[in-house]
Amino acid sequence: MIDIVSATRHSEADFWKSSALGISLQRVARDGRFRAHVAFENRRGLPAVYNARIDADDASERLIFVHDDVWLDDYFVAHRVVEGLEAFDVIGVAGNRRRIRLQPAWMFPDASLARDDARNLSGAVAHAKHPFGPVSFFGSTPAECELLDGAFLAAKRDTLRAHRVRFDERFDFHFYDMDFCRTARQQGLRLGTWPISLTHQSGGAFGSLAWIDKYESYLAKWEK
Repeated sequence: MIDIVSATRHSEADFWKSSALGISLQRVARDGRFRAHVAFENRRGLPAVYNARIDADDASERLIFVHDDVWLDDYFVAHRVVEGLEAFDVIGVAGNRRRIRLQPAWMFPDASLARDDARNLSGAVAHAKHPFGPVSFFGSTPAECELLDGAFLAAKRDTLRAHRVRFDERFDFHFYDMDFCRTARQQGLRLGTWPISLTHQSGGAFGSLAWIDKYESYLAKWEK
C-alpha cells in the first residue's frame, strides 16, 4: 500500500471536487494500492501533517508527501514510486546533484534566485493551472541528488523511522523540504530523482517576506 499524504485549505467536498490532487486521485483510483490521508481545512504547517503520518501506527510501507495543487499526470505513478524506492531511500521529481553553502532552494545556488547550471540539476516538472502543462526539463533522471523539490516526495516509512528522519515543524511551508533533505543525507539516506509526470499549479513563493523569514531560520540551523 501507498499512503498519499497532503494538506489542503479546502473542505473535504471541495478538495475532491476542485483541487488538482483530489481530481487526480480519483483518476487513478482504480489502482487499489493508494490510500489518501488529507488534512482538510488545514491550518497546520506541512511538516506537522507529514510527521503525523510517519508516526501513525497504521501508516503504509510507502509514503508520498505531495501538495494539494499538484496534478498527477502519470497514471502509473504507484508503479513509478515502488520502482524508485527500490533504487533510492527518498525520491522526488526534480533536484540538485550538489548542495553548497547558503543555498536557498534546490534549483537556486544563491539568493539571486538564478537557476543553477544544468549539469547540477535533474528531473522535470510541468507548471500550469491545468493538467499536462508545459514541462520544465532540468536534467537527466534518475540521478542521485542532495536536494529535492518538495512538491512531491516519497519514502519508505520504516526507513524514515529507523534513521529518525522527520520534517522540522519550525519550517511550516517554506524550507521544510530543504531541511528534510539535509536531515536525510546527514543520516546517510540516498536521495534521487525518478521519472514521474506531474503538473504543479504553483511556481513557489521564492523571495516573499515569509520565505525570507524561514530562510533566515534555515541558515541559523544549518549554516551558522
